[in-house]
Amino acid sequence: MPKNASDRIQVRKVTDVHANWSEHRADAPGKFSFQLILDDGAEERVVRPDASATKVLLKFFASGATAFFDTERGALSFHDVEEG
Repeated sequence: MPKNASDRIQVRKVTDVHANWSEHRADAPGKFSFQLILDDGAEERVVRPDASATKVLLKFFASGATAFFDTERGALSFHDVEEG
């Protein structure tokens, strides 16, 4: 049972994103990750998409669309997406 109201919040607004890449092995492709800052630091999550999903996510983040992260399901959603 949640202790307080903030423990019950399941969908949080993504207020900042840090994109990262790290070398896996010298002879292998690197790995991408995004650190999602939720509700101005109330919570943080890291997602590790593959290279093709990383390209798509970068476009969504750059578009200025509002992003939300469902902490229970681990799902990222974008609102106000415009075709470009």
